[in-house]
Amino acid sequence: MSENVVHLHKNPEPAPDTAESASVTTLTVVPDPAPAKPVPLWVRSGRAVRTVVTHETTKTTVRAVARHGLYTFNGGRIVARRTWDGRTGSRYERMLRAAEAAGNYEVAEEWEERLQRFREARHRRRMDLLHSPLDVAKGVGVGVGMSIGVLVALGVVMAINNHDVADVITPLAATIEFIGTLIRIVQIVWGPALTIGPLLALLALWAVGSKQQAAPAWALPANVRGGEGEPITPSIVVKALRDLGVPALRKAITEMGDAGASMLGPIRIAGCGVEVDVTLPSGVSTIEVQNRRRKLAENLTRHEHEVFITIPQAARTVRLWIADSGALDEPIGPSPLVTDETMTADYAKGRAPWGQDLRGDAAALSLYQRHLLITGLSNQGKTVALRSLALWLSLDKSVQFLMGDLKGVGDWAMFDGLATTLIQGPTDEHVIQVTEMVEGAVDEMNRRIQAPPGTTFPPLIVLVDEAQVAFMCPAKDEEKRPYGGSKANSRYFMAVRKIHNQGRAVNVLMWQGTQDPTNENLPKLVREGAHTRASLALGTESQARMALGDKAVDGGAAPNLLRPGLDRGTLVVASDGIAIPAGQSSITVRTHYIDDDAATAITDRAKALRDGVTTLHAIEKGVERDRLADIASVVGDATRVRTQDILKRLAVLDHDAYGKWSFLDLKRELDGTGAEPYKSDGVMVVGRDRLTRALANRDDEGSASASN
Repeated sequence: MSENVVHLHKNPEPAPDTAESASVTTLTVVPDPAPAKPVPLWVRSGRAVRTVVTHETTKTTVRAVARHGLYTFNGGRIVARRTWDGRTGSRYERMLRAAEAAGNYEVAEEWEERLQRFREARHRRRMDLLHSPLDVAKGVGVGVGMSIGVLVALGVVMAINNHDVADVITPLAATIEFIGTLIRIVQIVWGPALTIGPLLALLALWAVGSKQQAAPAWALPANVRGGEGEPITPSIVVKALRDLGVPALRKAITEMGDAGASMLGPIRIAGCGVEVDVTLPSGVSTIEVQNRRRKLAENLTRHEHEVFITIPQAARTVRLWIADSGALDEPIGPSPLVTDETMTADYAKGRAPWGQDLRGDAAALSLYQRHLLITGLSNQGKTVALRSLALWLSLDKSVQFLMGDLKGVGDWAMFDGLATTLIQGPTDEHVIQVTEMVEGAVDEMNRRIQAPPGTTFPPLIVLVDEAQVAFMCPAKDEEKRPYGGSKANSRYFMAVRKIHNQGRAVNVLMWQGTQDPTNENLPKLVREGAHTRASLALGTESQARMALGDKAVDGGAAPNLLRPGLDRGTLVVASDGIAIPAGQSSITVRTHYIDDDAATAITDRAKALRDGVTTLHAIEKGVERDRLADIASVVGDATRVRTQDILKRLAVLDHDAYGKWSFLDLKRELDGTGAEPYKSDGVMVVGRDRLTRALANRDDEGSASASN
């Protein structure tokens, strides 16, 4: 029995109803708490066992033991199945059944023929085995007899040479002794080999099972249990479709006798992934699958950007391209423009090496008589993608460039000395210069249109990067006409529209690169005038429709699903100038990256192909012209230049002064200077050296007159 404890509490303050100041002592009796009941031993043991069993270390150990044991066991099953497949026709029969289930009877017939050929070859081998023991015995007998004869003959030679009859059997005795030594070595090694051999066999089976991850998901390591990178099989595809959340699709798959196998075409290797066509059952539309791209990708243990859904020609069919896990994050190789220093271009018949499609095949783009538009969010590789096409085309020496870079940070500086005009800068003044450059191209287009029928013209590429700056420019000219905007009096807009309408027929082409397309910075009529439309990553589906058009987006094009930053340089292209799989309206291209140094090296090669181009960095107007000096400036460093080229360059230099010049005007200006046009290789040209002498003589005459 426990005893009570008495506590003494001394109150230092007097009681309220007395005048005495003495303190009061209070006695409090506090009973002891009841003692806790002892925990039974079996309960404590159970708790300890539960703690040990549920501990993470125990779970990890159990998983490891189960995993490696099952690796060995299932590795044996895999080896046994492979051996069985190699010795029988079961592999051919499986392929035959799969082809029949998919309704691909041509492939089924092919597998049936292969199975028949395998059975015939196996029958011939078995028949040969009936005669092989006798043939082997004969061969061994003949071989042994010949060997003994050779050894005896060698012994006779040794006996004759050594004058000793005993040497006749020396070679034969040495051979017998060598065979005995081998037998002793085998006897020594045989025991350990019987012990080590099974261990090596088990290790080999474990290696096979480990490579195939032949264990249940719960026993696999944490980084594998999630199924990341799981190979795509028909059952996985059907299961992913069944769990997509489309009731009609799930019900149809459940009711199919083959568990949905007949929906799938063959799974084909396609670049860094696989491709399969899925024929949807009645009552399920393709748009229902397209709208669930993310869920489908997750069901296939892939990220959303690793699954692409397109619509082929067949009705009620979707084509799935499923990337190997992580493959799209790996860079592609360098551009052939960089690796092949002998490469040249052909504007009319060639194709620019732009990159690779998702299948890993080379993606090449024809630029012949096609206006071009590339758009996307900022810093996604638009300028590099556009520049790589211009770099390839620069290797065709007949191509001429008029360039406006409204970013102005030097991305196009390597075209100085290659482009006829190169304007770089983001200000309103630069927009005005670029607008006048495009209007000069319109005048050149009109001149070509008025030429006699059958006249051929060199390609003229009018390239404007960051074109949204031009469309958004608020500046107006003296007549109050805006340079930007999308109205009928907007100068840049109307110049681009005129080239889109008629430039293609006379090889005057408009290339534009722009950011973040909207109706304000990329008017509808302009974007729809481009024959080749490409888009990098965008923010919304509405922007994707602006960039590529409704047809491409409805057919599966989704640049808005590309990952900004991570998919830099990846384009969705809608054009008849690139090979697009039948039934699709677009193709995804991973473009080659060409840095500034490599681009400069390519343009140096392009400049070496030409006689020399004087690049104008501003379009001068309203100034007093020195005509002879202007002619010399547009000739530049070239030995001689065709008169037609001089007229075009003069028109770009100052359209007001030289836009209407003809050959007679040029000839009249040069008459009497000593630099008159002359014929070379059947065409009229003007020589640089003659112009230099004419300018020197004129300056000398001017100095002499001034001194007099």
